[in-house]
Amino acid sequence: MAGTGFILTRPALAGTAPRLGGAPGFADNPRMSGPPIATSGTSDPIAGPSPVAAARRLRYDLLALFLAIVGGGLGIVGAFVQEFQAGLLIFIGAPIIEEALKPAGIYILLIRWPQALRGRLHTAVLAGISGLSFGLIESLVYITIYYPEGGSDFVLFRFTLTPALHFLASFLFGLGLSRALVDWAAGRARLPKATRNCYVAAVALHAVYNTAAVLLAVTGVIDFD
Repeated sequence: MAGTGFILTRPALAGTAPRLGGAPGFADNPRMSGPPIATSGTSDPIAGPSPVAAARRLRYDLLALFLAIVGGGLGIVGAFVQEFQAGLLIFIGAPIIEEALKPAGIYILLIRWPQALRGRLHTAVLAGISGLSFGLIESLVYITIYYPEGGSDFVLFRFTLTPALHFLASFLFGLGLSRALVDWAAGRARLPKATRNCYVAAVALHAVYNTAAVLLAVTGVIDFD
């Protein structure tokens, strides 16, 4: 009986001989075998991401950077329109309007390509780049249209402190931007507290900067004439 049992079970065991490491493979068992698994887009834990995955990630990074830069331009167009409509309230409304519109490119990413955003810090940096783009375009408009008679000190001021302020304020707001903002805009959820708090911080910083600049100019501490 023992010899017969050995003969009957041997063919079944022959196909499940262990591989290196002692683990049987799916291909060795007819009942568990299946079509080959595509691995072109996966990554190796030792060698790192595959060329296909790396190329896809690079495309997303370039797309995110492009929209961050272009979004600053889109934001400034909307800001000029809104501030023109605000009239005498422009001084009060500028920080509120501009901080909401500067991350226009980030909004597009959150809606259409959320996978392009690596995380909270990456989103904040991209928002900061949008603010920097906004600030540089705004400064160019100021020195060429609003105040072309300004001297070199005014030009230096517009292209250093002002873009830095816009970058920092937008970076702060960017720390609170997430996919949850899209749900709020669609009426599916409440405004996230992180988004609200970071936006208020950005507006406050912008308002303090504007107020300080006006007071220094009125008191004669800074004079670009």
